[in-house]
Amino acid sequence: MVEFGSDDEILQHAIDMEVEAYEFYVVLTSRVRNQRIGKVFEDLAKEELEHKAKLELEVMKRGKMVAVEQKPTRSKGNYILSDDQTPLDIDYKDILIMGMEKEEISFRTYVNWVAYVHEEELREMLLALAEEEVKHKLRFETEYDLLLKKS
Repeated sequence: MVEFGSDDEILQHAIDMEVEAYEFYVVLTSRVRNQRIGKVFEDLAKEELEHKAKLELEVMKRGKMVAVEQKPTRSKGNYILSDDQTPLDIDYKDILIMGMEKEEISFRTYVNWVAYVHEEELREMLLALAEEEVKHKLRFETEYDLLLKKS
């Protein structure tokens, strides 16, 4: 785990993580064949933007400027997808597993960052975001369980 020098650094890393998650779901939305799961990815992308907005508000409450977004490189993520618009030939089951893993990583990251935070209000925000990420994981797990029951 990366050591952080300040709560501001944690906030910036969290914002970057939410942008990456948003981009991941946007790419999946445009590339999956199943419209229902595409809608799930679209909803998750919107929720990741809401998380980013909460974090940016916290930055502003601290009297800091929110960094202007630059064109993302998609080089930091665990799940890299190209911008190619070709539908994915990934099995639906594999997409669900990928989503569960991604949300588990996000959940654990937020929980781990709590130990580095100095301010109680930010700790509470990180725990609330961890809770949101675990809800996302639960959505994938529910879909996965339904898929297994149909098999």
